[in-house]
Amino acid sequence: MMEERANLMHMMKLSIKVLLQSALSLGRSLDADHAPLQQFFVVMEHCLKHGLKVKKSFIGQNKSFFGPLELVEKLCPEASDIATSVRNLPELNEFYEPEALMMEEEGMVIVGLLVGLNVLDANLCLKGEDLDSQVGVIDFSLYLKDVQDLDSGREHERITDVLDQKNYVEELNRHLSCTVGDLQTKIDGLEKTNSKLQEEITKQDTKVELETYKQTRQGLDEMYSDVWKQLKEEKKVRLELEKELELQIGMKTEMEIAMKLLEKDTHEKQDTLVALRQQLEEVKAINLQMFHKVQNAENSLQQKNEAIASFEGKTNQIMSSMKQMEERLQQAERARQGAEDRSHKLQQEFSGRVSALQLQLSQLRDQCSGLEKELKSEKEQRQALQRELQHERDTSCLLQTELQQVEGLKKELRELQDEKAELQKVCEEQEQALQEMGLHLSQSKLKMEDIKEVNKALKGHTWLKDDEATYCKQCEKEFSISRRKHHCRNCGHIFCNTCSSNELALPSYPKPVRVCDSCHTLLLQRCSSTAS
Repeated sequence: MMEERANLMHMMKLSIKVLLQSALSLGRSLDADHAPLQQFFVVMEHCLKHGLKVKKSFIGQNKSFFGPLELVEKLCPEASDIATSVRNLPELNEFYEPEALMMEEEGMVIVGLLVGLNVLDANLCLKGEDLDSQVGVIDFSLYLKDVQDLDSGREHERITDVLDQKNYVEELNRHLSCTVGDLQTKIDGLEKTNSKLQEEITKQDTKVELETYKQTRQGLDEMYSDVWKQLKEEKKVRLELEKELELQIGMKTEMEIAMKLLEKDTHEKQDTLVALRQQLEEVKAINLQMFHKVQNAENSLQQKNEAIASFEGKTNQIMSSMKQMEERLQQAERARQGAEDRSHKLQQEFSGRVSALQLQLSQLRDQCSGLEKELKSEKEQRQALQRELQHERDTSCLLQTELQQVEGLKKELRELQDEKAELQKVCEEQEQALQEMGLHLSQSKLKMEDIKEVNKALKGHTWLKDDEATYCKQCEKEFSISRRKHHCRNCGHIFCNTCSSNELALPSYPKPVRVCDSCHTLLLQRCSSTAS
């Protein structure tokens, strides 16, 4: 072991030296493919594996010893100190032998050598698969290479290093042959110890079974005494229940009478509800009719307002055209007067030019006749426009009357809206009354259900006997010494402790009693509904 530790330490020195020299000669960060870096990791793996113990266990390769220890703790509480002491065992001595490299001074030397690698920059991205695929064999060719660039002064040192490396390789081969023989002897010894361990395990199993049998026997005795006490208590409870049953029978007759009275009240309230719903539907129909009438009236108002606006535009256009025609008439009369003045002047001044003037007069008369015709046509157009004006005035009068009617309709609308508001108030009051009636009905129904439940409880659920049930009704697990039977005081069926761990106050019991999970949820829902 001493020689192995020394050789591994020398190999670690050589690998670190070569790695530093190659890194400084490259002058850049090292990659995962760099051969000296890979060999450094291989040598490091050999150093860490030196003196590593092989884990031996009779439980299995992938299981731990803590599972059986916890089971022993549950069966025997006194074994808790043993389990805690096993958990607090030192970790390093578990994995390495006393003369291993990591337990001696050579390990501290290797840790000091690793500090010098802080100078290097490396870029590593290695996966678990790559590391598993690598062969953990040291490649001595890196350390036995002949470097031609060395000076003559260092040749002697190089030769001595090579001789040292050669001696180390020979010693390593010799040591490997020795380790192969040691491993074979160890394998034989392990096979013998394995057979002995198997025999010891069988003996220990029988001892553990005896101890567990004794402990279970003690537990059964305790459970038997508890069951006997509970039987006595249940007999007392049974006598009290018989007395309460007699009282409940008297209450039952009173509750039946109250049931009949409640049924009569519910029938009467249902009839009133039907009548109120019919009235509500009629009121809603009336409101819809009034709403449609109001919409029609508003639409007709908009159309009439648009017609009045169009008529006003037409009247304005007609008035403007009338003014233009009057201006043309005035211009024509002025032209006629000017022509007559000119004719008088011409008769006075030019008596010799009568023929020319007569011709001009004839032309002027023709023009006058044409103007008179135009005047007549314009007068006819004016009369037609006046007729249209009168027609439009009549239509405006009609529209004014219709507007008055619309105002009357608006007043009627306001009155209808007031009536609608009053009807809505009435409807809201009726809805509130309906809601109150519904609340009363729901309360009466809940009372009916409670009364029915009480009647069922008085009549008695099928109280199962202990012999009739072999498994829990809810989880369907079989009863055993550790899983006891429990009756639900509401439905009478038999459950295990986990499925009937709740307690509630029932009408047939003065104190809270054991109830199954399903009955517990049902009773809580009913209590919440009655409270709301």
